[in-house]
Amino acid sequence: MHEVDILDDGRAIRLTHEGGARLRFHAIWLRDNAWDAGTRAPGNGQRLITIADIPSQIRISAAKAEGNALSLTFAPEGKTIAYDVAWLQAHSYDQERPRESGWTGPEFELWDAGLAHIPSASFNAISSDRGQLKNWLFGVRRFGFGKLTDGPVESGALLKVAELFGYIRETNYGKWFEVRTEVNPSNLAYTGLGLQAHTDNPYRDPVPTLQILYCLENSAKGGENMVVDGFKAASRLRAENPKGFDLLTKYCARFEYAGSEGICLRARRPMIELAPDGELTGIRFNNRSAAAFTDVPYDEMEAYYAAYRRLGEIIEDPAMEVSFKLSPGESFIVDNTRVLHARKGYSGAGSRWLQGCYADKDGLLSTLAAMETHRQEAAE
Repeated sequence: MHEVDILDDGRAIRLTHEGGARLRFHAIWLRDNAWDAGTRAPGNGQRLITIADIPSQIRISAAKAEGNALSLTFAPEGKTIAYDVAWLQAHSYDQERPRESGWTGPEFELWDAGLAHIPSASFNAISSDRGQLKNWLFGVRRFGFGKLTDGPVESGALLKVAELFGYIRETNYGKWFEVRTEVNPSNLAYTGLGLQAHTDNPYRDPVPTLQILYCLENSAKGGENMVVDGFKAASRLRAENPKGFDLLTKYCARFEYAGSEGICLRARRPMIELAPDGELTGIRFNNRSAAAFTDVPYDEMEAYYAAYRRLGEIIEDPAMEVSFKLSPGESFIVDNTRVLHARKGYSGAGSRWLQGCYADKDGLLSTLAAMETHRQEAAE
């Protein structure tokens, strides 16, 4: 059973749940979030009204709760709308949110070298079993990366990985790019040098949010892939040096790439990105592509560089890295807004051939959310 009371001359209601918990909702919020046929399109659920269509003096003139249903009448419209109490509970905003800067949501698990199990699956298995695909996508969302085995050893096979959940993000590098030693390369990734842990393409807006690397040959000595949880690195910096953490979130770094004729990409974003409420939303860290920092005041530049240096030291700490060597037909995916990837140097003996491509995280998250929603609806 639930009880409902009208507050502030109809400008809000208070819903008292069984057990005594109370939640308040404003009339304007309730009217905007109505799910009746006149407000939402059946099928896709998109709004049929704009905010301007709602009277500015909207109020609730009558309210009645019966079981899990809530009936509200709005004035001056004279319109009565039914609400599901469970939906209101799930979408409540009447609560304290004491969060420190740099918080992350419960869907993420931060990790370091102590990560017990790499989120891994068989390409063949997740291609044919939606349940196993859902579990793998869940792991990618939770940890920011995942590995696949047993894939086809053929050029372009990485596109089949992206097709499992979304679409390719084509760039100036093409639909995909080759990662192997070249003479006079346009990018250091195409040499046998080791690469510091980094996020890709920080010079783009928007930055590609997913990267896939797929192995076709790997007989060279060395060349192990490494991943580092950038959110974990940022949380370490915040714990050690709150002021330095704030500087890297407060001021924009600059990134640039002009390694090919006709290409000059530039972006201006913080190395550590936060939402307005302090949620940690992204990392951009790439020494090779960093341009001159010109947005930090003179009085704070030295402290900014000290924080930048310390973040780099944390990222390069062996206690932060998870490493693995790919075999032909294996691949891995990283959330390029969170997880940094690196490569150890490799020798000229043997061969090493990987292909890489970019995709967007919204496709992966959409596919996973649809699977989770379908499962929940089936259970009900």
